Amino acid sequence: MKKIFPIIFFLITLSLIGIIYIQVNWILTMVENKKELLRHKLADVMTDVGQQLVEQRAASPNPRVLRMRPGFGWRPADQFALELMKPLTIAQMFTEEDINEKIKKAFVNRGLKDTRFEFSITADFGISSRLSFQPPEIRSKGFIKEVQDTSNLSVVYPLQPQNPSDLNTIVPDEVLVVVVPDFKKIVLGEMRLMIGGAIFFTLVIIAAFYVTVSALLRQKKLSEIKNDFINNMTHEFKTPLATISLAVDALRNEKVVQDRQKSEYFSGIIKEENKRMNKQVETILQASLLDRQEQQLQLRPIHAHEVIREALENFQLQLDGKGGKAELQLNAKKDLLNADEVHFTNLISNLIDNAVKYSRDNLLIRITTHSTSKSLIIRIEDNGIGMSKETQRRIFEKFYRAHTGNLHNVKGFGLGLSYVKTIVEAHEGKIKVESLIGKGTTFTLEFPLKA
Repeated sequence: MKKIFPIIFFLITLSLIGIIYIQVNWILTMVENKKELLRHKLADVMTDVGQQLVEQRAASPNPRVLRMRPGFGWRPADQFALELMKPLTIAQMFTEEDINEKIKKAFVNRGLKDTRFEFSITADFGISSRLSFQPPEIRSKGFIKEVQDTSNLSVVYPLQPQNPSDLNTIVPDEVLVVVVPDFKKIVLGEMRLMIGGAIFFTLVIIAAFYVTVSALLRQKKLSEIKNDFINNMTHEFKTPLATISLAVDALRNEKVVQDRQKSEYFSGIIKEENKRMNKQVETILQASLLDRQEQQLQLRPIHAHEVIREALENFQLQLDGKGGKAELQLNAKKDLLNADEVHFTNLISNLIDNAVKYSRDNLLIRITTHSTSKSLIIRIEDNGIGMSKETQRRIFEKFYRAHTGNLHNVKGFGLGLSYVKTIVEAHEGKIKVESLIGKGTTFTLEFPLKA
């Protein structure tokens, strides 16, 4: 697993990067294609409108009298003659509303119904630049602002007949300019479903990648936990089995058989080791029941102080063996809980046992209590070896044991504190741990008082 995991991780990562790269390039290519398609549609719109305007101007009668406009005054005779003979320009023939309607209709015909636009018809003066008389210009209200924005798309179409007559040569050249604001937004708006789909499925792939890697890491972790558990269980059962085997061999000895006191001694060893093995099996079965949430609590009113005193008495011999002592400061005014007596006793015993196991000589265990209006607070402190920050984060995980090397100086399966946390939460309580390496550890329990 250790060798295969990096290869799998590398291959999945490489595949994910490749897919994202292809998706990005595909989106960029599609955006450019959409831009080009929109340009072609706008060119078709310009052609439709431009040809229509030019044809209508060519079909209109050639006026002989100059259309009077504001600001028009008398001209010299030759200039007046030229102006009198000159046909009307498109800007003179149509109003802003006429041009706007024609462009809007062409947009609809070319599949650009809701596209916003601004327009202008401007004279490219040519020979008429020598004349003081200039044709009027038509433009939409927002044209000047939008045409100055370089990010907008501007399209120009010259309004000239295909076969200009001599008369039309004196007409100044005109151009139709159409500006489409927010050109990029229009393109992206048309592609929003495809882009959204690409992003969604890319996120799905990333999520699948995350789930896969997480599953592999969990499998790797479970494999390590399984190996540690088997090693611990082998050691935990090997010692009592070896002791029982030695005791049985001793009982077969004729001298022991004839000595009733020695026979009882070795029989007692066998019985104690058998109890020890049964206790280990019971611990594993109990953890399995809790994991499947099949353990039912038998709740009834109990006094926490009595349970603490009884649990501590059971460890007095172990404390004496380490030259340790215990201090009780049961200051809580209220200690009545609605709890399962067996499980509550076990969780207190597990915490005291933990303090004894992970300690040095001159052990001091201090158990204090105090109560609030709704809760009972229990603190179990020791001056043992303490825990690192990493160990504190993982101490309540099932099967987790702090690394103490290959020496089995601390026995157990790593189930004790996991069991404690499960039972505390089953009683609607809270538990937290504080510890410093070389200084000791403090477990703080909080339980709701019986109403």
